[in-house]
Amino acid sequence: MGNRIDHLIVVVPARNEESRLPRCLAALADAVQAVTEEFGADAPTISVVVVLDLCTDASAAVVAGWPQFQALEVTAGSVGSARRAGVALLLPPSAGAAANTWVATTDADSAVPRRWLAVQLALAGAGTELVLGTVLPDEELPEQERARWHGVHTLVDGHPHVHGANLGVRADRYLQAGGFSDVDSDEDVLLVTELRRLEARECRTALIPVLTSGRLQGRVPGGFGGYLAGQVAAR
Repeated sequence: MGNRIDHLIVVVPARNEESRLPRCLAALADAVQAVTEEFGADAPTISVVVVLDLCTDASAAVVAGWPQFQALEVTAGSVGSARRAGVALLLPPSAGAAANTWVATTDADSAVPRRWLAVQLALAGAGTELVLGTVLPDEELPEQERARWHGVHTLVDGHPHVHGANLGVRADRYLQAGGFSDVDSDEDVLLVTELRRLEARECRTALIPVLTSGRLQGRVPGGFGGYLAGQVAAR
């Protein structure tokens, strides 16, 4: 067994993201294809679920256009609960299988880079149990504000950031940490705090930045959109 990953699950919470989901799913499809090309016969099985939380738009129809991905409709009203439900749906029931399963999470308003999954698998194979990546705001954030954002965010290996839009963890460690909490925000920070208490082996990498929405009004309180809005207001 060792550090081998046989199954990789990807969880994407969404709330009324019909306009951004096509970009998200196209990027994920590309990332899945990259694993197939890079790992060949050694590639793990990959399952992707979009958790549609209180969606009242056409998000479900968008996901239906990508038959290789699953959709799970929930009424949690909480990003932490949505991530938790997605993991629970895809995680193999065998406790032993968790040691060979990797959980990756991103967001519906984000686009992962092509080697997002491949890099996480390589790190997992080397013994990493937690991967923390970086994010970059897209052009929805005005150019001047993006320049300011980059001026105060040094995105290098060993960075201090925690983003649910760019996070990966070995499933057995995820379970030991109690999984994502049923909260409206900071579910990623709470999970990582517990994983660090458990001394999970982590890698904070700048190799796989995720492009995420630069909008100033996010879907959840305390999310990245709220953070950006706060940075703008503080100028």
